[in-house]
Amino acid sequence: MSELTTSIVGLDFPNEDKSKSSRVMECMLCRPGEMVELRLEPKTPYDQNAITVWSRRGVQMGYVSAEHARLIGKRMDKDEVSAIFQTMHRSRAYIRIRFGGGLPTLPDPVPDVPNYAPPR
Repeated sequence: MSELTTSIVGLDFPNEDKSKSSRVMECMLCRPGEMVELRLEPKTPYDQNAITVWSRRGVQMGYVSAEHARLIGKRMDKDEVSAIFQTMHRSRAYIRIRFGGGLPTLPDPVPDVPNYAPPR
């Protein structure tokens, strides 16, 4: 596996900075393909495998989903890892991660499928 898409979780929580910046708003400001930073957060009381996601503006956007954090954290210790913002869909945000050097690629968008009327 050289690339992986995963969700950003914890969007509904305010950041702990002075202005209590909005994670949702920061995700809304990101464009597909914009670089994001992943930071290991082993001292997080809820999950020693936690990885935070930060925008290029230095604002925390949330966390890597717990089901992927352990795997990604292990790879971060061994490989070069880079990440980009992929998309925001409704109230969820996603990033694309590449392992082993280079930049992640955005997957092709799902083509629009015409909605055919059901048979009578």
